[in-house]
Amino acid sequence: MHAHDATPPGTDREARPAPGTPSPGGLLDLLGVAAMVLDRHGRIVLWSPEAERLFGYSAADALGQNAGLLMVEPAKLELVTELFKQVRAGAVWQGVFPIVHADGTVRDIEFRNMRMLDVDGGVFALGLGADLTTVRRVETDMGLSSSLVDQSPIGLAVFDNELRIVRVNEALEGMYGLSAASMLGRTMREVSPGIDAVGIEAAMRRVLDTGEPLLDLETVGRTYADLGRDHAWSISYYRIEDPTGRVLGLATSVADFTERHHAAEEIAAARGRLAVIAEAGTRIGTTLDLQQTAQELASVVVPMLADIATVDVLDSVMRGETVSRVASGETAEFRALAVTAADAGEAIGAVDPVGEPASYPTDRLITRAVREGQPVVVHRVSSRMLRRIARDDRAAALLRRAGVHSYLAAPLIARGEVLGVIGLYRTRNQKPFDDQDRTLAVELAARAAISIDNARLYAGERLAALTLQRSLLPHEPPTVDGMEMATRYIPAVREVGGDWFDVLPLKDGKVGLIVGDVMGKGLRAAAIMGQLRTATRAFAQLDLAPNELLRHLDDIIGSAEGDFIATCVYAVCDPGTGRCQFSTAGHLPPVLVPPGGRAELIDIPNGVPLGVGGIGFRMVERELAEGAVLALFTDGLVEDRRQSLDVGLRALMRVLKLKTRHRSLEDTCDLVLGTLQQSADDDIALLLARMGPVAAPVP
Repeated sequence: MHAHDATPPGTDREARPAPGTPSPGGLLDLLGVAAMVLDRHGRIVLWSPEAERLFGYSAADALGQNAGLLMVEPAKLELVTELFKQVRAGAVWQGVFPIVHADGTVRDIEFRNMRMLDVDGGVFALGLGADLTTVRRVETDMGLSSSLVDQSPIGLAVFDNELRIVRVNEALEGMYGLSAASMLGRTMREVSPGIDAVGIEAAMRRVLDTGEPLLDLETVGRTYADLGRDHAWSISYYRIEDPTGRVLGLATSVADFTERHHAAEEIAAARGRLAVIAEAGTRIGTTLDLQQTAQELASVVVPMLADIATVDVLDSVMRGETVSRVASGETAEFRALAVTAADAGEAIGAVDPVGEPASYPTDRLITRAVREGQPVVVHRVSSRMLRRIARDDRAAALLRRAGVHSYLAAPLIARGEVLGVIGLYRTRNQKPFDDQDRTLAVELAARAAISIDNARLYAGERLAALTLQRSLLPHEPPTVDGMEMATRYIPAVREVGGDWFDVLPLKDGKVGLIVGDVMGKGLRAAAIMGQLRTATRAFAQLDLAPNELLRHLDDIIGSAEGDFIATCVYAVCDPGTGRCQFSTAGHLPPVLVPPGGRAELIDIPNGVPLGVGGIGFRMVERELAEGAVLALFTDGLVEDRRQSLDVGLRALMRVLKLKTRHRSLEDTCDLVLGTLQQSADDDIALLLARMGPVAAPVP
């Protein structure tokens, strides 16, 4: 039962009276009240045990004696006689009077005297007395207790053994928003239904049963005094007993520490927000992949900020077009990049599927966010507002069933351009989004937007580099008499490099084979690769030996503007004779697979990379038998950061030995790549050549 559903006690029925009050014997025992009865002559006719203890006279000593003569000083006898006459006449007298104790000492006694009649109309006087010191002590204790209860800023209440309220102070009335009259005779669950009444009453029963107090129990709830927000209380329970040990009930003290509680919550929330920002700094933008960056953003905010998060980017951004704001009246075209939810509820079916396009009319809040470039916060989502959040009525119904009650959309703005929106939904977290949540969302969106824009720009640059790279590489190797050729180029997923290959028809039926790698990534590496390929083709027409051609390339690179380095291996093969010459500039050596033989790395004196300069290049010559396969490749094929380069080279030689027999080189290329391609972190260039029948020597 919630506080806002409850009817305050006393509004529709009278407060029930408290059950029977406890016996007063405990208090009388504490005071030690003595009783005696005097006849009309002032003689003692009845004498209580308490009188014997208080005055020191036994019943045998007191009964029949004139009370004044027995217990009053001579100087006070006339006064007491007059007072006795007044009581006999019907007056009630009370006050302090000195009495002579049996031991001879004089003691002040608090008296209350009144007339009594028997059935025959006889007049008697009843005297009740208690030690003045004891009376004053009890009065002080009771007065102190009453003052503390009534004036304490801490809420205080007394319960009977049935856990019904028998007394409350003004402070508790204010806390609960009810008058004392409306609370008397009621239980905790009746006066404060917005708290955990079951747990509280169980704790109260435990204190009643054991006598052990429970101190500083913290609880949070709502009362009639403030139905709009939760309050926090520290509650203590104590069992009440009389001097004889009889259980009278329970006392409770209630201290309201709501402000301190909310302050602690705000501090915790602030720390949480700082933690989210710190986490965002380490988790968002770890790659230049657009979709992964969006997913990192969504994962950071769930569940610390939202129960569901979506990242939608304008479709024009995905197409690499110039970013432009959505004009007033225009439909916004998005593409969902990421969705994260604390649980897989119905709301997942309401948000845009990852990778799918989505159109939002101009009245939707997501469209407003990208059009105005400002965050949109809906603190309390109504059914009408859901239709402005969701893309259609079906999605709105799913969001309603999922319990979406608060929504926040923050635009992704980078370098002054709106790229998209992060949408945040709350379902399980019952607090609505507030201004601090909006500030945090805008901060996270700004950080993520830079990473998303970097990923977008990089994707555009990668596409341009890849386009340039592929335009510069041969689409198919030329047909060469006496040799079978097959080539492959696989660009890196993240950054396109400067890997290249070429097959160069030369004079006298010879053919030049080259594979190289420009150090670096992106457009610059692709452009340098194009320059090297053009220069190689030009020098190859001069019928230069491989080592001479590399020397000319090194000279060109050394005189070019900008520092860059490239590696390559160049081979000149004569299909007519089977002879091949090889030279390398810091590149991995080719693999040779003789027909029916064992694959091996061709031993070429290793030269320095192109661009280092000052060191010559050497050349080796080998004769290749008919059917021998030659493999030239870049390091992306065999290099893996998790293992040594030798492991990759041995794997390549093993695959080539087993897969080249009775198989086309096109199929062999696919098998090699499928077996060895471990990751997509680097470009791969592969060139396979198989020697045909060697021509007979001319007589």
